[in-house]
Amino acid sequence: MEYKVVPFTATLNQQKETAAAVATQLGNLISKHAVDGWAYVRLESVSTFVEPDNGCFGIGAKPGYMSAFQMAVFAKG
Repeated sequence: MEYKVVPFTATLNQQKETAAAVATQLGNLISKHAVDGWAYVRLESVSTFVEPDNGCFGIGAKPGYMSAFQMAVFAKG
């Protein structure tokens, strides 16, 4: 079995759209990869620590932080 993982970041205009717009975006991603024979498996949340930026001589330094990304998992074979 072969797997492929791609990032999925939905966008939503809160004044004009509902969660249905997000579902449509995910559906479009699934359809796009299905054309090449990839079957959608699931959506996974991956957390990562973003390293701090020390800036130049400490000026503009930014602390590290946790960030989460959504990844669409596909399988083939």
